Amino acid sequence: MHDAVIGEKIGKPSVGIMTTKFTSAAKLMAKVLGADGYPFVVIDHPISSASGETLDTWAREAARESTDLLIGANH
Repeated sequence: MHDAVIGEKIGKPSVGIMTTKFTSAAKLMAKVLGADGYPFVVIDHPISSASGETLDTWAREAARESTDLLIGANH
C-alpha cells in the first residue's frame, strides 16, 4: 500500500494489491499516508500455499481489477 500511495502522490498511476488477511492494515496505511479510502485490489490469502493454477486465476482477476481502478471504471 505504501508504494501505491506514494506512487500516486508523485504522479505515477498505481494500484495496491493485498491479500484478504492484510486489508485492515492496508486501509490503516493509506489513512496514515493521507489517502484515507484509497482503493486497492484484494486477493485471497494465503498465496504461499496456493497452486500455480490458483495463483494464475487470482493474478488474472487482480490485473482486470487493477486496470479498472487505473482507468476509473466501475466494478
